[in-house]
Amino acid sequence: MRTTGAFKALSLAIVKGFVRDKTSVFFAVVFPLMFLVLFGGLFADQSTSKVELVQVGDVALLDDLPKGADEAFTDTFDVEHSDDLDAAIEKVRKGDADVAVEMRGDTLVAHYTQTDQVKAAVTQGALRAFVDGTNVALLSQEAGSPPAYDLEAEKVEDDSLRTIQYYTPGLLGWAVAMSAAFGAAATIQGWRQSKLIRRLQLAPVSTRTVVAARISVTIGIALVQLAIFVGLAAAAFGLTLTGSWWMSVPLLVVGTLCFMAIGLLAGAITKTTEGAVNAANFMVLPMSFLSGSFFPLDASPAWLRAFSNLLPLKHLNDAMLDVMVRGEGPSAAVVPILILLGFAVVVTAVAARLFRWETT
Repeated sequence: MRTTGAFKALSLAIVKGFVRDKTSVFFAVVFPLMFLVLFGGLFADQSTSKVELVQVGDVALLDDLPKGADEAFTDTFDVEHSDDLDAAIEKVRKGDADVAVEMRGDTLVAHYTQTDQVKAAVTQGALRAFVDGTNVALLSQEAGSPPAYDLEAEKVEDDSLRTIQYYTPGLLGWAVAMSAAFGAAATIQGWRQSKLIRRLQLAPVSTRTVVAARISVTIGIALVQLAIFVGLAAAAFGLTLTGSWWMSVPLLVVGTLCFMAIGLLAGAITKTTEGAVNAANFMVLPMSFLSGSFFPLDASPAWLRAFSNLLPLKHLNDAMLDVMVRGEGPSAAVVPILILLGFAVVVTAVAARLFRWETT
């Protein structure tokens, strides 16, 4: 009986301690629930998402679909019309459309992207179904006639490109974001707790020098991450860099500054090193899912895709994909760099405003 009473008392004390520890409650209950809402929003409408199709010129097969098939086609595809094949293909290459179609004689030619191979397979399967359905309908009308239409699929990217092309930029962006944010959050909070910041004020070294040294080390780590990621992906998985891939260097430098700012904000609003790291994790990890670091967002709701455009990691990932994979020139990185710089300046200013020299 005495053992049972001690067990109950100890258990009750542990429960009370857990409930009183707001950080533990947050990361045990609220944080997982946040991911439930996140994935629910990402995939809730996946089964009803439409394929974005660009129809180039007159496409007899699509314009003259059998009765009933036209409604099914409208439910499957979101169609945009264009007279410029090169512009349509470029739109697919950039990820702004899933497929561009044209007619070559009696052949429906589908230009698709390898960015999302699952979506590419679904797109080709749907088009094949409509081609076969049209042929069956024509066969029933004209007994014994051969199939009238055929389908030919062409990739808009070079044949040398592989799946690794599309995973490397996103995973690299996520790794740099995590490293920069966690490092800055832990450093600022650790220095504050150990009173090192106060001692540095009395040392014969300027604050500017200390900050410059910390930034240089973090940027150096990011560049090492770039070398490791690209080297391993090229050596082991056949990664091929295209376009102005060297623009990934200034992109990573600016991205590092941006996520260091987020880490500074995490350190400014927390009181312990563990809290700072948890806060940085809370800011960056959900952002990685909403920014396409692990998988494309094509199947997510439109409002969620629009929200992702407000996140700095989304711009870093897209710009890295443009210059490393999609063959874009240096100009493709200019706007994302400016966005990341602006984000870094604003967040750093907020962090400085909230920062306190002593923990209370």
